[in-house]
Amino acid sequence: MLDYFYGGQADLFSFYRLPKALFADTRFRGISAESKILYGLLLDRMSLSIKSGWLDKQGRVYIIFTTDEIMKAFYCADNKATKLMKELEGCGLIERKRRGLGRPSLICVKNFIFESSKRNHAQFLHCPGTAQSECKIIDVYRSKRG
Repeated sequence: MLDYFYGGQADLFSFYRLPKALFADTRFRGISAESKILYGLLLDRMSLSIKSGWLDKQGRVYIIFTTDEIMKAFYCADNKATKLMKELEGCGLIERKRRGLGRPSLICVKNFIFESSKRNHAQFLHCPGTAQSECKIIDVYRSKRG
């Protein structure tokens, strides 16, 4: 029979990080929950790559996460593991660099939060039709009562 958690026991487990934005941001509405979980696993692997100093020539962190590792993590077949990776790649959350000769691909996990803040910053600095070097974009909401 399962028991309850008492006191500090809730800290007994290791956890994967899953950005809330993957579930709240409309850009990721069409991505399966399994692909979002896989993104969390890839983020976890990235911390190991950082500790190991795995950086490409541009200074970007890369990981190796094989199809076999995905199959073991999700208890799935090869075609499902491949589909999950293609889904992440298709929406721009990862970029794979194939190395050939049977060697696993290098995977760069993308920082989508940084990309959206860059875009917002660019909008802030370059507002069309103004002479000022800076302007602020605001949303105006109207009351439904009139």
